[in-house]
Amino acid sequence: MSSSGDTAVIIPAANEADRIAATVKAAAALPGVDLVVVVDDGSRDQTGRVARAAGARVVRHSRNRGKAAAMETGAEAVRLLDEDAAPRHLLFLDADLGETAHAAAPLIEPVRAGKADMTIAVFTTRVKLGGHGLVVRLSKEGIRRATGFEPAQPLNGQRCLTRAAFEAARPLAHGFGVETALTIDLLHKGYRIVEVEVDMAHRATGTDWRAQLHRAIQLRDVALALATREPLIAQNLNKIRPNH
Repeated sequence: MSSSGDTAVIIPAANEADRIAATVKAAAALPGVDLVVVVDDGSRDQTGRVARAAGARVVRHSRNRGKAAAMETGAEAVRLLDEDAAPRHLLFLDADLGETAHAAAPLIEPVRAGKADMTIAVFTTRVKLGGHGLVVRLSKEGIRRATGFEPAQPLNGQRCLTRAAFEAARPLAHGFGVETALTIDLLHKGYRIVEVEVDMAHRATGTDWRAQLHRAIQLRDVALALATREPLIAQNLNKIRPNH
């Protein structure tokens, strides 16, 4: 790690050749970032080649293994590079942010200052949900029942963690249940989470059959993450409503 760098950016990416270069370049320009790792999660397009040309280190899955697996692969790549140095903070960004990734700096600052173990982005620019709201409500309610915390955007994947917090949350929940589970598991283990408003945005979500299938998979993964944390939910509810 360079003397000025303390943060690595990890970008899980699947078939994002059209946006990945802009996302990588914006991420690499963030203060204190000296490493950008793109995990090409079985893309059928040129995502990996474009990301490498933009300056990222690229790790490739031969088949699509899902978001959580890509996050773990990226974090392991950073750990290996940090073997003889202080561990970097881990900033996870989605591949389709494009140039808006330049606004991620506020996510790093509370972690760098020791004021948070994980930050979660709250986008000030909202895009069309296209049915996404059902999954958001399920995640938000599950987190509230399990911890008492009510996140503004529980599925937001733009998060910065200390290495210690990331390791405490492993193994990560499957697929798109990862954000919901990260929040629940870290709060139950006493880690500090701070939400941070940022001026970032994804591409607008669609309503075609591919988009609907994506949301169905999200719903399944979030429901599975919550189901496996039912004991934590029951434990928290008992604290709120003790038996008499």
